[in-house]
Amino acid sequence: MIILVMGVSGSGKTTIGALLAATLHWQFQDADSFHPAANIAKMRHGMPLSDADRLPWLLAMQQAIAEWQKAGIHTILACSALKAEYRQRLCQAAPIKQVYLKGSFALVQQRLQQRQGHYMKADLLQSQFDTLEEPDDALVIDIDQSPAAIVAEIRKALKV
Repeated sequence: MIILVMGVSGSGKTTIGALLAATLHWQFQDADSFHPAANIAKMRHGMPLSDADRLPWLLAMQQAIAEWQKAGIHTILACSALKAEYRQRLCQAAPIKQVYLKGSFALVQQRLQQRQGHYMKADLLQSQFDTLEEPDDALVIDIDQSPAAIVAEIRKALKV
């Protein structure tokens, strides 16, 4: 099984994804590791990515998902996947359970301002919310609770 934990930057994808993977003894992958260096450089300079920038990133993840599925490797993938077309592309490789970490702009902005050492700057948050197409086929989880409570809610809802 592959679970996509998605949402805007600062919603807790990496924290929740890693904790969920640890509790299930599954592999954890962060979509950030699939970005080409040019994308990371753009984001470090406060420039939002275009769809053309994201294409190689999506294709790399799509290939990885197909490989995990073929090898039977249960995986939690933390990925913003802000647009429906991005999620559809990722789901072409294998059936994926989607978890949307949803929070208010104010809460996510506060988290980003407290985060240190990440290339995604708080001033790009508005572009994330502007790009976000909320999924209608995902488990929606409110991020205004503890990571342990979020993981427990995901496990109960997905029966994992």
